[in-house]
Amino acid sequence: MLFGELPQQFGQPWGQQDGIEKTGDWVGDKASDIGDGIADGAKKPGSALNPFDQRGKDMHTTISSFTLAYWKEKQPAGRTKVGWQGTSPEFGDIRVAYPAGRDMPNVIVTDVRGGLIPTATFETRGAHTDVVSMPTLNRATLRVGDGLVRMSRNRWAPTHRGRSLHMTYLGDAYRLTAINRRAYELSRQPDDEDPGAVITVRQSGLGSGKKVTVQAVGRVLAADISLAALFSGVDRSVLTRRGAVRAGFSRIFSFWAESQY
Repeated sequence: MLFGELPQQFGQPWGQQDGIEKTGDWVGDKASDIGDGIADGAKKPGSALNPFDQRGKDMHTTISSFTLAYWKEKQPAGRTKVGWQGTSPEFGDIRVAYPAGRDMPNVIVTDVRGGLIPTATFETRGAHTDVVSMPTLNRATLRVGDGLVRMSRNRWAPTHRGRSLHMTYLGDAYRLTAINRRAYELSRQPDDEDPGAVITVRQSGLGSGKKVTVQAVGRVLAADISLAALFSGVDRSVLTRRGAVRAGFSRIFSFWAESQY
């Protein structure tokens, strides 16, 4: 009989009832091993079950547009924290906060966090951070996960495109370009293997009803979403000539006002 013969290959003659029970145990053990293997595979960065790794280098994904709403949170001490939060259908909850972390003299930070995107931080250092409400592009450090993002820009260029912020992260080249005071475009440049992607971020509304809308063309990476959302909490004024002039006068006035106390 089948259950009397099956165990013979293991060198152990069984009766029919024992064969049924022990064969069931053997099948159960194998199923458990397979399940553990699938679970381990799901934890590996870049696997089919978990396409996201902690660096944000993941599978390219087409996304729906999504909205981040304005939030504000007073602290028992120190600066009030503000930012944007919402949910992407493909990347889950996303929250931008500034100033993030502990209050420190001459330092201001914005960060973005989410379940399926790498954490990114934009940090500005200098005396001017005491008179601004969010990090500026001057004296700044940008990180995505544990990786440092290289940045450069032409401060003297006459056009919006010429004044763009250029970034490099894990071999990908990005460009952040102002559309106007309340909108900007983050593009991941195409290469031999990838046609790139463009993410447009627009702020609208007033007061507590303010919101940020994020739209993408092309297949994006999780790091693309982190960077695009992060800059909603960064002072981008110097990406336009008029904005740079306004920012300069504003900071001069702020320093003067601080000196009067």
